[in-house]
Amino acid sequence: MTAFSYQLQAQCSHTKARAGVFHTPHGPVHTPRFMPVGTLANVKTITPAQLKDCNAEMVLANTYHLHLQPGEDLIADAGGVHKFMGWSGPMLTDSGGFQVFSLSEMRTVTDEGATFRSPRDGRLIEMPPERSIEIQNQLGADVIMAFDECPPYPATREEVEIATDRTYRWLKRCIQAHQRSDQALFGIVQGGVYLDLRQAAAKDLADLDLPGYAIGGVSVGEPPDLIEKIVQATTPLLPADKPRYLMGVGTYREMARAIAAGMDLFDCVIPTRFARHGAALVQGDRWNLKNARFRRDLTPLDASCACYTCQNFTRAYLCHLIHAHELLAYTLLSIHNITELIRFTTAIRTAILQDRFAEEFASWLN
Repeated sequence: MTAFSYQLQAQCSHTKARAGVFHTPHGPVHTPRFMPVGTLANVKTITPAQLKDCNAEMVLANTYHLHLQPGEDLIADAGGVHKFMGWSGPMLTDSGGFQVFSLSEMRTVTDEGATFRSPRDGRLIEMPPERSIEIQNQLGADVIMAFDECPPYPATREEVEIATDRTYRWLKRCIQAHQRSDQALFGIVQGGVYLDLRQAAAKDLADLDLPGYAIGGVSVGEPPDLIEKIVQATTPLLPADKPRYLMGVGTYREMARAIAAGMDLFDCVIPTRFARHGAALVQGDRWNLKNARFRRDLTPLDASCACYTCQNFTRAYLCHLIHAHELLAYTLLSIHNITELIRFTTAIRTAILQDRFAEEFASWLN
């Protein structure tokens, strides 16, 4: 077994859904799987021990944000991002491409790379692809992402063509700059909503024989139906023996349909962001725990959920904490919301292994 490998365990007989294991130096990731987002080397409001209790296996951090604060040198001196944040499981760092390109008026992009003003102190930062990889090599996550240009939605075909071509050329430079064999470099398929550009990009990236592949540039404002079309057109062209990662997607519907197309890994800030707004995910629905109907409801948030929150606290208590502006509310809701999304993808994985995915999850697929 190499440091990184994807082991296919089962395939759905009615869809392209698959169950597998992605092996990393810090342990296996059982796919399909939702990955919590820990942008600044922490998943907001909860501890690594609580993350493990949520059944999390792989956690994300962000290169752009960690470069700005506290800096990759400090994290490297601490022994890498795993030790720095106290997380012993697999980790992935995004390249920061999306964050850089979301700065719009604060950055410029050329074939050489991106230049932007730090939103923290205004200093000028140059970020060629090589620099993004150098930072990620210092951070030390198991999976690192290539630096890509993420076109906005909507964008003209010409703008997307330029960004897609630049992303491919930057990927080749990322491959040359990558220095660590204990880190897997994933390429990112761009192409906006233009399916022919997506398909051409997927074919080009597949030829490079990378350890894994991602579909990026979705969930940037386009409707869910367009995301689904992009995933369905792109996924079959990605290598079947490598993990496939759909970036920035974390709703039940979008994950279920992407899994049916053959995707494996997902991430989204939804669970902790909802929690900070007093909202819970329950069976795929968003519940606003501020509502008066919960004030005297002494039942668990979700009786079918085994998370710490649902096993120990009532809806009335959570409603009370939110109205009292107690920080514990955010922790308890984050624990439940993360558990909910991981539980959903774990249930899909079990259904695929039993070849019951199309039947059991028909309500999300139809």
